[in-house]
Amino acid sequence: MLHRRTVTAGCALAISALTLLAAPAIADREPAAGTGSTALRPPGDMVSAMQRDLGLTKEQAESRLLNESRLGDVEVGLRKKISDSYAGSWLSGPTSATLTVATADPAAASSVTGTGVQAKVVKHSLATLNAAKDALDKAAAKAPKTAPVWYVDVRTNSVVVLSDQPAEAESFIAASGAGKGVVRVEKSGEKPELYYDLRGGDAYYINNSARCSIGFSVTRGSTPGFVSAGHCGSAGASTTGFNQVSQGTFQGSSFPTNDYSWISVNSNWTPQPWVAGSGGNVTVTGSTVAVEGTSICRSGSTTGWRCGTVQQRNTSVTYAQGTVYEVTRTNACAQPGDSGGSFISGTQAQGMTSGGSGNCTTGGTTYFQPVNEALSVYGLTLTTSGGTPPPTGCSGYQQTRSGSLSSGASVYQPDGSYYTTTASGTHRGCLDGPNGVDFDLYLQRWNGASWVNVASGITSGPDETVTYTGAAGNYRYRVHAYSGSGSYTMAYSAP
Repeated sequence: MLHRRTVTAGCALAISALTLLAAPAIADREPAAGTGSTALRPPGDMVSAMQRDLGLTKEQAESRLLNESRLGDVEVGLRKKISDSYAGSWLSGPTSATLTVATADPAAASSVTGTGVQAKVVKHSLATLNAAKDALDKAAAKAPKTAPVWYVDVRTNSVVVLSDQPAEAESFIAASGAGKGVVRVEKSGEKPELYYDLRGGDAYYINNSARCSIGFSVTRGSTPGFVSAGHCGSAGASTTGFNQVSQGTFQGSSFPTNDYSWISVNSNWTPQPWVAGSGGNVTVTGSTVAVEGTSICRSGSTTGWRCGTVQQRNTSVTYAQGTVYEVTRTNACAQPGDSGGSFISGTQAQGMTSGGSGNCTTGGTTYFQPVNEALSVYGLTLTTSGGTPPPTGCSGYQQTRSGSLSSGASVYQPDGSYYTTTASGTHRGCLDGPNGVDFDLYLQRWNGASWVNVASGITSGPDETVTYTGAAGNYRYRVHAYSGSGSYTMAYSAP
């Protein structure tokens, strides 16, 4: 489930015990007139931060954002086009002018075309890399403390385990059963820890003691609220706002394994599609996942605006409290007090700061919990500009099926089987998925030897439709969770 327009950032989250003498600073809470951002007009302070942290000129920063917007959209189509042979993709160059799409099938390389696009033939598909990392994840409880981080690295077509004791890491890998030749050890002194203590963005208080900050505004049905880091509080904990006015209650929280939570708020509070930037409010327009190599920025109460790039998306990181899976690794620095803050690429919400290592003086590594997983797990809708349109729905079809999918999984409808038509005509299919995910729909026809895709709906959103006119025969629908998890409804009509 987060691609690429102007870079923004928002409130940071921190947790700390506060004394009565601690008086938090209060940020502006009313939107500045005309604030917001567009693909062509990134916030000036964001461009300045990119210049500082990425070593770019103003023109390069602006060009980079435009290239990331264009090539991010191109990448969505290409990864689905080469399907099972897809091995990852990444942007490179100071202005992100080159998109590399990796494939494990040499024959598929010729189909990777476009301005600024190049193909790279590699040994392992992304599915193979993910399977190796899954093996490490299952063995996480036995991972040595000297190997706190592992991730899928599409640039090197491998799974990397970071450790300051390579021999211990190798033993962990061997015991996990991860594919030989897929996983490698990289020596590193990285020691991730959660970012606690200081305020960030608009503060809120947990049980009148600990303090954190808002990540992104959300709704669940008609209930307003916001998402935050899971290590900020447990389900049932009460919250008050920056002004000590009664605010809400933690409805769900997950940490470790995940690092997300959601808090419902009362009628004193209204969700807005804004995150606080140093120059005013910036509008969130969606949560499309950014490609590796994309520039990304975060805002925190300790270090302010800080930018970097998306390094690896499928990362597992082990803190003293346990392992958190499927976080995203970045080289945007952060320090204690920035915990839980908003990570944004363009106007697209990416996630909430989890933890990291290093600092903003010497440089560091920071991990964030992808926001789309929290949206999907809790059935939340991200608050965005212009409001959120309702799902397309799948009414008016002959047959309807429903179910649920976890990220990366597929199911075949109807009922794990197929249907037969005895006449030629038009087939119509519809998929209605949960907000914040990327679900796809494929119509397949049996050609006598195998199932072949004859129509597909493969946008980057949760809802798809397909139409196909074909001869009599056997047909089925494949519902695929490209990213994100949740319940779906699909419907179809046949000749």
